[in-house]
Amino acid sequence: MLLNFKFIAALVLFAAQFSLSAQEKETVLKSPDGELSITFRTNEAKLTYEVEYKNKLLMEPSAMGLELQGSRVLGENVAVTRSAFSQGEDNYRLLSGRTDTVSEKYNAVVLELTEQTGNARRMNVEARAYNDAVAFRYLMPEQKSLTGYQLKNEKTEFRMVKDAIAYALVLPNFKSGYESEFQKTPVSGLANQGGVPSKYLVGLPLLMKVDGVAWAVISEADLESNSAMYLCNTTGSWAGHRFDAVVAPGQSDPEVAVTGKLPHKTAWRIIMVALEPTHFIESNILTSLNPENRIDDVSWITTGKSAWDWWNGSLNREGVKAYTTETMKYYVDFAAESGFEFMTVDAGWSGKDITVCRDNVNIPEVVEYAKKKGVKVIIWLYSENVWNQMDEAFPLYEKWGVAGMKIDFILRDDQAGIDFYYRVAEKAAKHKLLVDFHGCTKPWGLQRTYPNVIGYEAILGMENSLVGVRDYPENRLTAPFTRMIGGLMDYTPGAFDNVTREAFSPRSEKPMAVGTRAHHLAMYVVYESPFQMVSDWPERYKNEPAFEFIRQVPAASWEKTKVLNGKPGEYITVARKKDGDWYLGAMTDWTPREFTLSLDFLENGNYLAEIYADAPDSGTNPKKITIRNEKVKAGGKLNIRMAEAGGAAIRFKKIK
Repeated sequence: MLLNFKFIAALVLFAAQFSLSAQEKETVLKSPDGELSITFRTNEAKLTYEVEYKNKLLMEPSAMGLELQGSRVLGENVAVTRSAFSQGEDNYRLLSGRTDTVSEKYNAVVLELTEQTGNARRMNVEARAYNDAVAFRYLMPEQKSLTGYQLKNEKTEFRMVKDAIAYALVLPNFKSGYESEFQKTPVSGLANQGGVPSKYLVGLPLLMKVDGVAWAVISEADLESNSAMYLCNTTGSWAGHRFDAVVAPGQSDPEVAVTGKLPHKTAWRIIMVALEPTHFIESNILTSLNPENRIDDVSWITTGKSAWDWWNGSLNREGVKAYTTETMKYYVDFAAESGFEFMTVDAGWSGKDITVCRDNVNIPEVVEYAKKKGVKVIIWLYSENVWNQMDEAFPLYEKWGVAGMKIDFILRDDQAGIDFYYRVAEKAAKHKLLVDFHGCTKPWGLQRTYPNVIGYEAILGMENSLVGVRDYPENRLTAPFTRMIGGLMDYTPGAFDNVTREAFSPRSEKPMAVGTRAHHLAMYVVYESPFQMVSDWPERYKNEPAFEFIRQVPAASWEKTKVLNGKPGEYITVARKKDGDWYLGAMTDWTPREFTLSLDFLENGNYLAEIYADAPDSGTNPKKITIRNEKVKAGGKLNIRMAEAGGAAIRFKKIK
């Protein structure tokens, strides 16, 4: 009987992707293109992994294991008893994100490990290799030697092959809102010296440049029934370039991070790899590593832009601060006139009881008024009150006709905190409510499972312009390469009182912001958010031709995303497609720049480019902007010039 030659060749190729050597006690898992690999070893019975990219070592052998309460670390004395390889492909649609359709292949393996001493506890490791990332997680099966799951900490290491340049989100504790700068520093700079373990707590995602090898990102996905992971360089050495996983401890019992029944699975630990950091902005790894959509009917889920009363001091049409029902209607009118989908009523409409309106703002009245104008209403809520009252509040909001909730000051991502995100998303979906999380942890791909989750803050956003200079171009140009990897980035753009840094002064009413007008317009394309604020006072936008770009640019699920260029903290150019048109946003730091852009991202045909760009004197007069139309075609070139803290925003309308 003759075997098909192509079949034999396929078997050989498949076998080449993986190898298991009993002699060397190692398992190698390669990406579909063979360029990226993760190798698991049990040399001297200790479980480790290492990562290679394009035949170069990226991560040295790094320890793996789980520290369960009251017992030895599971992973320090184990043997692989079985390995099961497979191949898969992610095929799904997203209601919000950088693309509406994901299709990506991966290779996978599950290792079954058994402890060599004691009660012979068992632990499995599941791993996947994509062309741009490797990921693994621990699986704890049911077993007689364990009655439950009580995790004290995880013993996963990330040992870079050499010192790398990190863009690190250094956080003060486990109760933050992830609202800080990503600091550019060597990994070794995050380690204390003199043998003293570091106290620097690094939040995810962590971007690193490993010179001569690649760019890399450490992140996580699918946190259900777990707590969030942080990183800490505990080497205690000026030459140390290793991170250890630190799982957020429980707030009620700091000695236990995660409890549960068996079987239990941890969150995915992800290492993204690329030659350029721009690739991470296009990647869908985080959503791919989350469970499928759990909402049967998604027809009610909408995205879009929103008027917002808070950033500009809840000013009414007379310019007086007035947090009243009539002022909220004023913002509804602005949203309706501008073609926006939403109006967001921020803090102050309720007290501790979030089922009762205060006398100043009547939410049902605002909702009914907005409904007649074709505008949906989002309401602000304090997380602690949601924690206590969601069972009675969410059905009431559905009855009122509220479209969704902005839930603020969560400030925790321990196991109970992560559970709060899931409970809110699930219960909100039952009552057809959208959710925008603020004062929160970083996103981890939850929007695939619950697409009614349309926003996260977790960023040093524009609101910081009210009080200081932290929201400067360096911050804005670092965020796309770091915080935005998870998407849903509610930075709250839209400032139109654009000033130079010399003229800038923080203030809470009629606030100003550094950067040119074109710089701020570009954020609506560069920053991925299906729920974009239009933050400034409505009077700021009157008789301003540049406001037309904000009116026209979508805030939705983009069909495609292409990052044309970029360098963290310095500049970026992003193009996104929606409904046949393309939109482009370019931003720069304090350095004026000029780019000749290739229009290869456009499909065949001719386009009318509506260009909003810096004027020759925008560096000294940031409100100045030039608006022009230019006919272009796919594959052509386009020049853009950006002033200091400048930018460009372009709509490409296909000419039929």
